[in-house]
Amino acid sequence: MIQKEVLLIMFMGQSNMAGRGNAKEAPGLTAGAGYEYRAMTAPDCLSPLQEPFGENENNESGVTEPGMKTGSMVTAFVNACYRETGIPIVGVSCAKGGSSIKEWLPGTPYYMDAVGRLKRCEQWLCAHNYAVRQKAMVWCQGCTDGDLHTSPFVYKVHTARFIRSYCHECGIGKCFLIQIGNHRDDKRLYVPIQQAQMELVKENADIILVSDKLKTFADRGLMKDEFHYCQKGYNLIGEEAGKNTGKYLAASL
Repeated sequence: MIQKEVLLIMFMGQSNMAGRGNAKEAPGLTAGAGYEYRAMTAPDCLSPLQEPFGENENNESGVTEPGMKTGSMVTAFVNACYRETGIPIVGVSCAKGGSSIKEWLPGTPYYMDAVGRLKRCEQWLCAHNYAVRQKAMVWCQGCTDGDLHTSPFVYKVHTARFIRSYCHECGIGKCFLIQIGNHRDDKRLYVPIQQAQMELVKENADIILVSDKLKTFADRGLMKDEFHYCQKGYNLIGEEAGKNTGKYLAASL
């Protein structure tokens, strides 16, 4: 029996990965582009990938935010990535609004939840005749650390530790990083974290920057409040990050 090839991608971070947009304004999924593995609510099948992505994927002992996911970048990302690779994506949601990097360190509830979600997905795929060509994570996090005035050095050390540990434990090749944007009303607040993220990319070959455009969205009127983006913004960033991720993966397949 011929195996069906897929890419397994974890979508992780805080609220701008979880999505605070309007699902009705998100693009529809390109036919054949992907699926959602709902590790918490439907772990025995693949589900249609649609917005709000990960809407009910809550784990009271890990990542949970009932009623908060309203529309994300993920469908736009998957469409763009699929155009580059031609391989369907199985996406897994594990994003928590307001989470600091300390809350993702190895051994924490969020970390353990993220490991469990990926491993359950991989086990299901392998048991149902899917060949996982690549595993990856897409990461967008850091605004809370900006709000907390986390030292850029500490943020960089903790983020590198988290990504290194998670990728090793889960057999993930690359972390595709979406740089955080600016606070709408205080344009300098998140700059130290943005700079730390750029240093992470320069110093770690397994962290790949796939978009740095969120920091332009406040000036473009694409924010709905001080921290979050309107759905048009999520669609734009998903398209860019998905295209760049797809190009990178296509070159290594």
